[in-house]
Amino acid sequence: MWQRAIEDAVAKTRRNIEKFPMSFPHITAEQRYDWGENRDWIEGFYTGMIWLCYEYTGEAIFKETGLRHVDDYRERLTVKRSLDHHDIGFLYLPSALASWIVAGHEAGRRLTLDAAEHLMTRWREEGQYIQAWGPKGDAQNGGRIIVDCMMNLPLLYWAYAQTNDERYYRSAVVHADKSRRFLMRGDDSSYHTFYFNPEDGTPIRGGTHQGFHDGSTWTRGQAWAIYGFALSYRYTGDPLYLETAKRAARYFVDRLPEDSVAYWDFDAPIEPGTPRDSSASAIAACGMLEIVGHLGEGDADRGWLQDAVERSMRSLVENYATIGEPDEEGLLKHGSYHVRGGIGPDDYMIWGDYYYLEALLRMTKGIPGYWYER
Repeated sequence: MWQRAIEDAVAKTRRNIEKFPMSFPHITAEQRYDWGENRDWIEGFYTGMIWLCYEYTGEAIFKETGLRHVDDYRERLTVKRSLDHHDIGFLYLPSALASWIVAGHEAGRRLTLDAAEHLMTRWREEGQYIQAWGPKGDAQNGGRIIVDCMMNLPLLYWAYAQTNDERYYRSAVVHADKSRRFLMRGDDSSYHTFYFNPEDGTPIRGGTHQGFHDGSTWTRGQAWAIYGFALSYRYTGDPLYLETAKRAARYFVDRLPEDSVAYWDFDAPIEPGTPRDSSASAIAACGMLEIVGHLGEGDADRGWLQDAVERSMRSLVENYATIGEPDEEGLLKHGSYHVRGGIGPDDYMIWGDYYYLEALLRMTKGIPGYWYER
């Protein structure tokens, strides 16, 4: 079953490259992607899929396309096109760093370092956090952090390992600690965002941007926490991060519906037509596989984590994947982007496609994606 799913994903990615050369997928509400320029926060996932396909097949089309993409990301960073946000890791790890990991592409390594330096422009020394969105001093977002950023911190950890520049490591750890303290709640659920006084970092309140309400648990945010804290453990060895990741995973798994694929928010009323988020379950599966990789053979947590991954991935493959539908552009149906905002409430999500393929390759080939150097 896993093999068939991987082969289907590779075939669809190859077809998309051929049909939409040097274009990137954007979210619609029409069961298709809108293909265009590299201008959003999501393009890195598509390039990451291309590199995963190259690792699996060794086919030249994937390597050549991946390298051409790196040139596009270099141009984007040079002109600073739509980069005034924290999602720099999402863009440059599965693209530029992947080219270095997979192909030894020195230009990709240098670009990843430049991207890390750009992410450092989001660091706010006064408040001691990485600002999620908007310019410094922004009235609405100047003091706001977001749980998604846990997945961007590996860019800074990696840059520290390359350069020994303490700025990268200190900023990543301070932000991770602040996220653990304020984004994670006592019951192991998570806020999507949290507000601080930008002048001195005094905590104000939790909130949401894409969740059901400020106090709810947006499932994709919980998935980012699972994977993000597990990766912070990989880079730092701090056991508190691993414990946080495990507890976030337990919260996620314990609240899944019968088919083991999440709805869009754990607190949203479940009614006919309530959107799922297949992408959240794909992300969480990758995060749980990352956790398992850090546990000894006799660890009591291995069993339930592996079982949860197996059940979720089996359901994604059997009930949500577009296997047997060769003309479809996406891999997973029933992902959600911004339900309350009416943006892609039930459609293909390119990050869902990426993490679905990463999970499949982690499970079968030991290929872990591009969040750290191997």
